Amino acid sequence: MPIQKAAFKALRKAHKRHQRNSRTKRRIQENIKEMLQTLETNNKTDEKLLKKTISLIDKAARKNILKKNTAARKKSRLMKRLNTKHT
Repeated sequence: MPIQKAAFKALRKAHKRHQRNSRTKRRIQENIKEMLQTLETNNKTDEKLLKKTISLIDKAARKNILKKNTAARKKSRLMKRLNTKHT
């Protein structure tokens, strides 16, 4: 445990940020998984779900939860998977 008061506050802040970031990453993963399941079952995807997932990825990249290239890679792989199913 930290001894100085400022270090304790920094630890508390880091813990809150970690929880928020992990919640966002988990939400992104759940949406991607749901999209892939709908693709496997239907050959059709829900456009709202696709937009929501891409929006979440973009927001996470904007807030530096995900790196810019990681976000681009995730979106690219999603779209690639979507386009191979529809073709």
